[in-house]
Amino acid sequence: MTIQDNANPLGFAQLGITGTLLKAATDAGMSAPKPIQEKAIPPFLEGRDILGIAQTGSGKTAAFSLPILSRIIGLGNKRRPRTARALILVPTRELAVQIEKVVRELAAGAHVSTALVLGGVSRRSQVKRMASGVDILIATPGRLTDLVREGEVVLSETTWLVLDEADRMLDMGFL
Repeated sequence: MTIQDNANPLGFAQLGITGTLLKAATDAGMSAPKPIQEKAIPPFLEGRDILGIAQTGSGKTAAFSLPILSRIIGLGNKRRPRTARALILVPTRELAVQIEKVVRELAAGAHVSTALVLGGVSRRSQVKRMASGVDILIATPGRLTDLVREGEVVLSETTWLVLDEADRMLDMGFL
């Protein structure tokens, strides 16, 4: 399903976001969903694939993070070593750090673990962070490829995949 940035206004609760996520979204200053969130969250919660197209600053990160967090919270805390329940693949370190900040803010009050896997920082600390498994892995393609090849990250049990700025990753040569 392709989502474009236009919709009728709905509240987060009407979209299926409840409990600690609804409180965290409100605490983060999200008083009402943005159009991309209104269009993407319900089909995502239904288990459908989404292709979202919207401008920078339009709320895309929350549009994919809230439903992923909703599903992960429902699974409980049992994670397998070196695995990630969700993978968010991004082209740059800066974007990875920004997305992790939003995910952590939206997951406030929930027992959700995240990890960053990206170049330019200690590989050792990333391997250590992945050792017990995480709920959400935010990664850049180069470092992730290295850690998967070395067996430090296992993606066979990843349920959700987000390719954020996929067009930019293709432009950078990450086919």
